[in-house]
Amino acid sequence: MRMYLDCVPCILNQALNAARLVSAEPAVHERVLREILRWMSEMDMRQPAPVMVQRIHRLLRETIGAEDPYRNAKDYQNRTALAFLPELSSRIEAAADPLTAALRVATAGNAIDMGANGGAAEFDIRETAIQALAEPLVGEADGFRTAVSEADRILYLTDNAGEVALDCLLIRQLLPTRVTAAVRGRPVINDATMADARAVGLDRIVEVIDNGSDAPGTLLEDCSPEFRRRFAEADLIIAKGQGNYETLSEEPGNIFYLFKVKCPMVAARTGVPIGTNVLAHSKDGITAGNVAS
Repeated sequence: MRMYLDCVPCILNQALNAARLVSAEPAVHERVLREILRWMSEMDMRQPAPVMVQRIHRLLRETIGAEDPYRNAKDYQNRTALAFLPELSSRIEAAADPLTAALRVATAGNAIDMGANGGAAEFDIRETAIQALAEPLVGEADGFRTAVSEADRILYLTDNAGEVALDCLLIRQLLPTRVTAAVRGRPVINDATMADARAVGLDRIVEVIDNGSDAPGTLLEDCSPEFRRRFAEADLIIAKGQGNYETLSEEPGNIFYLFKVKCPMVAARTGVPIGTNVLAHSKDGITAGNVAS
């Protein structure tokens, strides 16, 4: 059983950053940290990081009295990403392989993460997305292309606000009539909810559902019956983000994970360095020598 001790400092930093987003009062920050530390003293460190983060952010929201502490940051991320979509769309359509180009841009969006990167509200989305068009994408690009061509029902699991705007560019390459996109059921960190999907126009491209959960990943036992039905019926699942990889990698199914490696735990598990953009299939894992051209 893995121990997630390395995640604890990051989780504490998340809680403090969230408290600072809604209050400038040091007394509020102290109260949040004391409540989190008290709870963490009894926490099972063998749980995946998204489980711990889910419980801590529930406690955080209750302590500071804010349903969505990251709302202003998410609105900024959505507006910023939307501003660059026309340029990024033109670059994708002009690429020799638009599908792989869209994969690269969508993966770049996974860096907009206020869990791993507390400063993501100021993140340079355009520069990172353009840079990703020239960076390696480690994993199963050919297998992904085959899986997409064979699928009738695709379930696309989104991750963060801002990032969800860049997901629109990839979803347009997948024949949207067979795609359903899923967002979080309730706010947690800067993960995308239905409000974010509507803000970037994702709901005008595909059907969007929520998963009924406030975990920063996909804990199937915590999701709604409707989401679990869609999950079971999908021919192909595209799971964005490290949290989805951590929570679903032991689940059966035809799942492709698309994410940026952000922590030592996942780097060790996948065998690739922190910062690597990854496209991994549930059955094949990650092969560092397999790089999309």
